[in-house]
Amino acid sequence: DTDRVQLRVSGRFETVKEIREFPIRVGERTFRLGDVAEVRRGFNDPAAPRVRFMGDNALAIAVAMRDGGDILVLGKALEKEFASLQETLPLGMELRKVSDQPAAVKTSVGEFVQVLVEALGIVLLVCFFSLGFRTGLVVALSIPLVLAMTFALMNYFGIGLHKISLGALVLALGLMVDDAIIAVEMMAIKMEQGMDRLSAASFAWTSTAFPMLTGTLITAAGFLPIATAQSSVGEYTRSIFQVVGIALIVSWIAVVVFVPYLGDKLLPDLAKLKAAKHGSKDGEHDPYATPLYKRIRAVITWCVSHRNIVIMVTVLLFAGSIFTFRFVPKQFFADSNRLELLLDIKLAEGASLKATQANVENIEKLLKDRQGIENYVAYIGSGSPRFYLPLDQQLPATSFAQFVMITESLEQREEVRGWLIETMQEQFPELRARITRLENGPPVGYPVQFRVTGEHIAEVRQLARQVAAVVRENPHVSNVHLDWEEPSKVVHLQIDQDRARTLGVSTSSVSQFLRGALSGASVGQFREGNELIEILQRGTLEDREDLASLGSLAIPTEHGTSVSLSQVANLEYGFEEGVIWHRNRLPSVTVRADIYGKHQAVDVMQEISPNLQAVRAALPAGYLLEVGGTVEDSTRGQRSVIAGVPLFLLVVLSLLMIQLRSFSRSVLVLLTAPLGLIGVTLFLLIFNQPFGFVAMLGTIALSGMIMRNSVILLDQIETDIGLGHTRWQAVIDATVRRFRPITLTALAAILAMIPLSRSVFFGPMAVAIMGGLTVATVLTLLFLPALYAAWFRVRKE
Repeated sequence: DTDRVQLRVSGRFETVKEIREFPIRVGERTFRLGDVAEVRRGFNDPAAPRVRFMGDNALAIAVAMRDGGDILVLGKALEKEFASLQETLPLGMELRKVSDQPAAVKTSVGEFVQVLVEALGIVLLVCFFSLGFRTGLVVALSIPLVLAMTFALMNYFGIGLHKISLGALVLALGLMVDDAIIAVEMMAIKMEQGMDRLSAASFAWTSTAFPMLTGTLITAAGFLPIATAQSSVGEYTRSIFQVVGIALIVSWIAVVVFVPYLGDKLLPDLAKLKAAKHGSKDGEHDPYATPLYKRIRAVITWCVSHRNIVIMVTVLLFAGSIFTFRFVPKQFFADSNRLELLLDIKLAEGASLKATQANVENIEKLLKDRQGIENYVAYIGSGSPRFYLPLDQQLPATSFAQFVMITESLEQREEVRGWLIETMQEQFPELRARITRLENGPPVGYPVQFRVTGEHIAEVRQLARQVAAVVRENPHVSNVHLDWEEPSKVVHLQIDQDRARTLGVSTSSVSQFLRGALSGASVGQFREGNELIEILQRGTLEDREDLASLGSLAIPTEHGTSVSLSQVANLEYGFEEGVIWHRNRLPSVTVRADIYGKHQAVDVMQEISPNLQAVRAALPAGYLLEVGGTVEDSTRGQRSVIAGVPLFLLVVLSLLMIQLRSFSRSVLVLLTAPLGLIGVTLFLLIFNQPFGFVAMLGTIALSGMIMRNSVILLDQIETDIGLGHTRWQAVIDATVRRFRPITLTALAAILAMIPLSRSVFFGPMAVAIMGGLTVATVLTLLFLPALYAAWFRVRKE
């Protein structure tokens, strides 16, 4: 009464032999299952997707890092676990790495750390050579302080060290010393003019702190459209704004708090040094009386005097840059510089996994002896797991397989890629093969895509074929096809309902029998240890593989007899759509193509689009022909960034109004913002760099850097006017005095971009900033004084 006792009944199958000897009674006769059926143990057939490594069957294990984890720590932990697991594996089995993301991250971070160190060295050299050792030392000491505070805040806000954040640090490095250079240069000038260290430090703080804050916020606001971009590319690059914004604000705090103290302790007595050098007895010296500054003053005076010429030349240069910008190659994101290559193969729609595996094995024979390939893995029936964030995931299909090859170097990667393109076309013409590098940024897939959408499937497919024919005419594309593939083979059973009912057969019973006979029906489970193995009942191999014998299959009736399938149904052979894609609830066919040459997808699609006008004009009502691929994704990403430009302009205009307290002067500063496009276009053309999404971000951010320098110069002009100088004198003197800090800050930012320009991802942005800042710095010192003089009708008194 107080205990419960479990009751267990025997009779469970323990071995396959017991299943084979299971007794079956029919009428008065009893026989064993093995007498009428073949009972064997095997694998799933059709097989599930398979994995092969270096030509051998394999089991793939994917390990994903949890949120907030450290990939390098995970890598070390997995190394220890792999070593212990290897010792427990049976003879003949081994554990091999297919993809090592921790190693890839370590290499990538190491490369960017090297770039960061190189940029840091360049900035320090600029400071020491331009300001002198002790003056440059003040700026140099502020850099590790700013970096340490930046790293601390990045950790606090959960911004990890990765390719984007490290690239942003390099980008910020040339900007974070700007405030320090301005403050130290102001202290040095005042000390040369006779002030003591403390007074010079105090003057530098009171005269530059607020203008520098405004300039810093304007520069940071230049990256604001990245933060507000509501798109995948915005999410991908958002840490650029976060890191640069943190670094710039921290650098301003360091300058106003620590640099005056460091200057007071470290700067030499510049007044005595300059006086001794120039023979002055009163300890004072005019630092702007040197031959160099006299030449600079003469150039600025000429520009202000001939303001109309300067303004006209600048406008013509800007118009010319807009015109020539069309010759700059366009790009979304550059390919990754990782060593992997992807080879996708596609058989005819409906091909079996067995046929796909046979082709995979033939390709493996070629790869086995190819030099330059470290290892390769083949995924049959599906694509690779996501071992790389921007990897373009593939849908499972028995007719699809994907190779992931790791080459020994970038040079070998390109050689293997070229060899594969040629070999696959020559030796496997029946396959549709695609050889690609890994992508940077959000995955696009095929770079060239045109999408046809409409109500009727047949009409949509026919229109798509017309588009494909036009695309094939372009000499730069290859592998042109439709994403719907070709129709699949199908057998339609037209059941004669009257005859079927007469013979005691229903549609559901026919369907159920055929499913069991051809695909198999589960009739139970066989337990082996702690595993459950499905027991599948189905027809013989001959019945399943011989399509001609389908009509002779015996269908059981409700009367206990059987009839052949052909007695109750007619078999019709035909084709149907194997894959039907819908977009906005309408059938949609995408014409896709690759570009194996050096041409950019944007340029190729611009060549193709005019040739599609005839197809567009003939589209029935309700049918659409849209652009997809790289152009669509790039446009979507650009629109998401451009949507944040009004907020950027509002923030900048508000900061300018607070600083300059004049709408006209604020507009004057805004007019200088787009002038960087002159240098951007020039440098991109000279260095043959494409204008992509990242370069666009750099160009927008460049406007903030330009306006920062303009604010500093205009603030100095207004300060001089407030001290009683004439407008003419204030314009020229302020420009001369701000020449060195503006030039030095621009030089530090420009030269710090040199290491970053080697990056595949950030290279176009670095080149764009270098070119834009170079030209814009010159125009700030020459065009802005001329524009100010014309705007306010300044005359020589």
